[in-house]
Amino acid sequence: MPKIPVAVVGAGAFGRHHLRVLRESSRAELVAVVDTDHARAEEAAQLFSCSALSDARELAGRAQAAVVATPTSSHAAIGCALLEAGLDVLVEKPIAADLEPAWRLVETARRRERVLQVGHLERFNPAVSALRGIARLPLFFEVHRLSVFTPRSLDVDVVLDLMIHDLDIVLTLTGQAPAEIRAAGISVLSPKVDIASVRLAFPSGCVANFTASRVSTERVRKLRLFQPHQYISVDYTRQDAAIVEVTPQREIRPRLLPVQKAEPLALEVEAFLEAVQTRREPVVTGEQACQALEVALAILGRIEEHARLVDQTLASWKS
Repeated sequence: MPKIPVAVVGAGAFGRHHLRVLRESSRAELVAVVDTDHARAEEAAQLFSCSALSDARELAGRAQAAVVATPTSSHAAIGCALLEAGLDVLVEKPIAADLEPAWRLVETARRRERVLQVGHLERFNPAVSALRGIARLPLFFEVHRLSVFTPRSLDVDVVLDLMIHDLDIVLTLTGQAPAEIRAAGISVLSPKVDIASVRLAFPSGCVANFTASRVSTERVRKLRLFQPHQYISVDYTRQDAAIVEVTPQREIRPRLLPVQKAEPLALEVEAFLEAVQTRREPVVTGEQACQALEVALAILGRIEEHARLVDQTLASWKS
């Protein structure tokens, strides 16, 4: 089967990871990197042996597919232009900064009959794959995603930057939208929310607690799931999953789940390329990404409500 001509739009840190993975893929022919900073595009092009372009519109006729790894605010405009030009698109998460441009991407892909996959990377984490294989009736989640501060992705808050990974996983495992959302968050080192604590309640009775921070002193990526007679702990970074079971004899039996470790980004890109070749629905669809975005935006609304309540309490206390 001939290789797929693929380009990457965005030569920043994550764009370069995509360039590396595509360069190593046996399915892809890396043809170009696009960046409005042409010097940065040239530097990346030399490093990964492809052409450097300054405008994504130049990809029409050069590439069959493209990865959009630009700031979130530009995802919809660039993605829609590429879809209209006949390219299949893998757009980084979150799909967009708001629901209207997100659904515009979905509708454009549907109308143009193009593949649109969204880069919810943790779906491809082998430990998460192991978890999906045994998650039957989730009743309680405890999720922590902490990072040290970097100047990356400061155009969005920590909910859209980090927590959305875990929102996508929990929504996938429960198969439901939350019935209740409680949330609080604060800004620390950026104008956006840098730390958030969230509690979701689902119609099934399942409850999920999330903590996300991008101003931590350590890096933590963990999810814990409780279901009847089982407790499962997943470490995204180590790619391991442990399960503690209660046997019919009321004994506690811990064991590790079998996990075949691999680079999630490479698995994500290969899944996208397979969808391009087979024309099958991608693993992470635009519709699913919109559902995760909708919950994330609702969380931000609750954070704003909580902030106003705190301001009122402080004003009352001072007076």
